[in-house]
Amino acid sequence: MSHGPLPDRDDQANAAARTGLAAAIDRGLAILNSIIIVFAAIALVAACAILSYSVLSRALFKAANYWQDEAAVFLLVGATFMTAAYVQQNRGHIGIEAFVGLLSPLANRIRLWLVDAATFLFCAFFTWKSWTLAHEAYVDGQVSNSTWSPPLAIPYLLMASGMSLLCLQLALQLVRSVLPRRVARP
Repeated sequence: MSHGPLPDRDDQANAAARTGLAAAIDRGLAILNSIIIVFAAIALVAACAILSYSVLSRALFKAANYWQDEAAVFLLVGATFMTAAYVQQNRGHIGIEAFVGLLSPLANRIRLWLVDAATFLFCAFFTWKSWTLAHEAYVDGQVSNSTWSPPLAIPYLLMASGMSLLCLQLALQLVRSVLPRRVARP
């Protein structure tokens, strides 16, 4: 198993040399992903602080915690789904590299395109279902079953937004993989 650069990952020279609408959308999505990463990091720290407070207040003061677990879960759901496009952009997901070294560069590009296409189809369905769940939760005024009762539209909207960004990122990768590559000139 190799841990170096893989042939199926874009290098920065090719990414910088691209022009056109796909490149502009890709740059915009990269900027948006960078902003989301900052907020996701803050959300993770906040979830840790909330859960730590919950444990300490329960252990030391026997205080009830109605909102802590749910708030932490909402923050974690948001951080997880909203950063999915960033992970896909950097191809930071876990992958099996056994075939990468065995296949030719053309076969690897085809393999990667097929994986991205299948992933896009699954994520597009998941996105559609997430938006329908968010709409239902909002229209029906659904809330969680806890005493705090936050609206369920919040995690569904975070899930749907994150999956929409992931679908956009996958669509861009599919389009880029079939467009001719331009060579960067000094």
